[in-house]
Amino acid sequence: MSNILIIAEHDGEALNISTAKCVSCAQAIGGDIHIAVLGDGIDSIAAEAAALDSVGKVIAVNAGHLAAPLAANWAPEVISLAADYSLILGPSTTFGRDLMPHIAALAGVNQISDIMEVNGPASFKRPIYAGNAIIDVEAAEGVKIVATARTASWKAAGASGSAEVEQRPAGSSAAGHTRYVGLETAGGERPDLQSATKVVSGGRALGSEENFAMIYSLADKLGAGVGASRAAVDAGYCPNDMQVGQTGKIISPDLYLAFGISGAIQHVTGIKDAGTIVAVNKDTEAPIFEISDIGLAGDLFSVIPELESLLG
Repeated sequence: MSNILIIAEHDGEALNISTAKCVSCAQAIGGDIHIAVLGDGIDSIAAEAAALDSVGKVIAVNAGHLAAPLAANWAPEVISLAADYSLILGPSTTFGRDLMPHIAALAGVNQISDIMEVNGPASFKRPIYAGNAIIDVEAAEGVKIVATARTASWKAAGASGSAEVEQRPAGSSAAGHTRYVGLETAGGERPDLQSATKVVSGGRALGSEENFAMIYSLADKLGAGVGASRAAVDAGYCPNDMQVGQTGKIISPDLYLAFGISGAIQHVTGIKDAGTIVAVNKDTEAPIFEISDIGLAGDLFSVIPELESLLG
């Protein structure tokens, strides 16, 4: 049995769904599950975390220098909380990939990344070679484990819990060499790509940045996040934080709509865990049709407007 401390991901206003997915991973590992919520004015977020199933306690640390999720500030704070825990867990999102290696370095251990399945309290499966192979990784006995959960592999835990919330003062101070400037995102009010339940993606076939606006329009009709293939990003149609795939983001929406995306293995790696994949492509031999649940051989410039008209 493990004592597990999950580091909550949030935007200062609400808990990110990646935290609930980490809880599911922790449930599979087994043991006492606590969540650390760091920030400033995060009491409502701590209450959200306390409602997650199987969570025994939430540790809320309110401090000005923790308001922004700077790894240089958060990692020492996590270490100050970590003495009683055998495993520190975070999500394999952009947030977790930034923070968790800092924690591992301060703890003096190697990080275990992208846990997709649990063999035992210290033994896990993780993907390598862009998901084309799965390996078993086992931590040495008695060594503190710092790990990330592959969020695409875990369903979000339920929210019927009632854990206690413990308020603690900060055990660290602000890093002198790092300061927070700001956060810019190209997604606007759309759902975050890594946590969206619906995603609409566009590829090179859109032809231009102006035409890519069709993807935004359809996504807004569906209340979906927006993704893109590497080819579309490299062509300058959209920002690189929208890239889905091996060198972009690994996502697991319930519905994934791909327009003008051929289905190169690098892109498919990012959507393997999607619930339903719908592909639209003029090329009837496009590889994406091999992995899609629904395929339509058609011109996206006709299909997208028709879909929008049907949606009303």
